[in-house]
Amino acid sequence: MVKARRAAQAYKAYQDISRPGSPGLGARIRALPRMLAGAMRGDYRELGKGKLALMGAAILYIVSPVDVVPEALFLALGVVDDFGVFLWLATSLLGESGRYVDWERRNLALAPEPGADRRRRI
Repeated sequence: MVKARRAAQAYKAYQDISRPGSPGLGARIRALPRMLAGAMRGDYRELGKGKLALMGAAILYIVSPVDVVPEALFLALGVVDDFGVFLWLATSLLGESGRYVDWERRNLALAPEPGADRRRRI
């Protein structure tokens, strides 16, 4: 059941990236550093500290030599659990970065032009 849900999430992320008008894969990947920095500063509030902490924990789990299911004992299961965490992390980052690019576009459209606030001195 869990594998089917992860596969469905991955397919949904693929559909989201492929949708016309949606930010492409390159734009989403380039937006990741800006999104993470904006979330850490508090500018981008849609990515909460809790989800950011979960993403960090997922990265630590993937690179950690300590696993819930060790590869040495159960080779197939040990790799599958790491891959499941990676798949969740990738789909979460791609989905969130797409929402971030849309958020960025909306905020740029609403932002006043530079110098529009200044009064002309005579």
